[in-house]
Amino acid sequence: MNHSKYTELAPGLTICRALTGLWQIADMERDGQKVDPFQGAKSMKAYVDAGFTTFDMADHYGSSEEIAGVFRKEYGKDASQLFTKWVPSPNRITKSQVREAVELALTRMQSEAIDLMQFHAWQYSHPSWVDSMFWLQELQEEGLIKHLGLTNFDTAHLSIVVNSGIKVVSNQVCFSLLDQRAGGTMSDFCLKHGVKLLAFGTVAGGFLSEKWLGKAEPVLDESLTWSQMKYKRFIDAAGGWEKFQALLRTLETLAKKHQVSISNVASKWIMDQPAVGGVIIGARLGQSAHIADNQKLFSFELDESDREAIRKIQRELTPIPGDCGDEYRKPPFLTASGDLSHHVESFPAPYPTKEGSDGRTKALSGTIWEDIAGFSRAVRKGNRILVSGTTATHGSKAMGGTDPGAQAHFILDKLEGAIQSLGGKLEDVVRTRIFIRNADQWEPISRAHGQRFAGIQPANTMVRADLIGDEYLVEMEAEAVVGS
Repeated sequence: MNHSKYTELAPGLTICRALTGLWQIADMERDGQKVDPFQGAKSMKAYVDAGFTTFDMADHYGSSEEIAGVFRKEYGKDASQLFTKWVPSPNRITKSQVREAVELALTRMQSEAIDLMQFHAWQYSHPSWVDSMFWLQELQEEGLIKHLGLTNFDTAHLSIVVNSGIKVVSNQVCFSLLDQRAGGTMSDFCLKHGVKLLAFGTVAGGFLSEKWLGKAEPVLDESLTWSQMKYKRFIDAAGGWEKFQALLRTLETLAKKHQVSISNVASKWIMDQPAVGGVIIGARLGQSAHIADNQKLFSFELDESDREAIRKIQRELTPIPGDCGDEYRKPPFLTASGDLSHHVESFPAPYPTKEGSDGRTKALSGTIWEDIAGFSRAVRKGNRILVSGTTATHGSKAMGGTDPGAQAHFILDKLEGAIQSLGGKLEDVVRTRIFIRNADQWEPISRAHGQRFAGIQPANTMVRADLIGDEYLVEMEAEAVVGS
């Protein structure tokens, strides 16, 4: 295990393993009153002076980027590592919009290049997320971005990115004693491909602390901070307040043993996970600083008896369902509001559609083959949707590289996008057909299909076939009956 205070996230990028998260700036400003940027910058300097040199922010974390810009100007451009995120709306995104977003962040942060730009996609079935990643990569090559990362990507789509040749150094995800989703296939993939996890939620909005030990269950309403509202939902999903109190009691015992805080033990556990590059601990700049407490993260080690005590109490919790980032894409929405109302207004159709003269509606995904061969990605007539044989083609690119599972997941995104564009949903699918080039690759393709159609289980056929295009390992088609 790496117990140093610092680690190399990527070549040329050394960070503090306890990052300071500035998402609570948005909560502090929810009454419309902005944080004084000079006072905020002064608070940031106190963290840097204590060795906490790495900060995480986003385009929607209130004025956090502007505060970071003032800090950079007042206290030196090389004093810290400033990470941000771009979280665009789930509409069709243009190349110029990507540049504008990056340039806006640079202006706010008073910087020539972003240390780490992390990208969030709301809807994998909408192809704009793929375009955005390639355009961000172009801006990296231009020198406006030093390193690319992701935030809230699940394992399947991290695999699509990596196997498509897009170099990302990190994936920022929720990872805590309450939420162990990142500890399975996500960590395995990251370790194999050299991607580091940046873990947020390690102290669950402050719930994993002495403050809540033995306390009555709070009411989930606007009296809580946004962060507390969010993580109260995680507590409920993990089994409820009584089980949470049992977890706190176990952590209290370990904290007293090491003469540290419950929050220290909770964050240390995640920091010690092999795929984790750092943990992100929130700060309310100018209101509450945890510098002295955070220093203790590097003053002790958890031994095997500590780890077994934690594993034992974790087995009593209900696992958070799904993969990383699912809380932003499917129920249960583990957000402050319990839905996506604070984040997005609506989700547009992934593909354009055209009405035919005979009552049919066509969906077009824009691949070169649709024009060459004269076909639609999908056609709806009545309540029936037929999706053409689909490969991992995006424009003129083949996605997923030589990984059959990554190609399969990208194809399933396209199938879902076509069906959504015609008024259906994945649950309406009644039949799929899968054609594979190599018989020995059936399992990762089948597992991708099984992951996406779990609980739906349409009729299915898989056959080996000589696919057109050497780069394609799998092709799929689907039939759906809307309202089925």
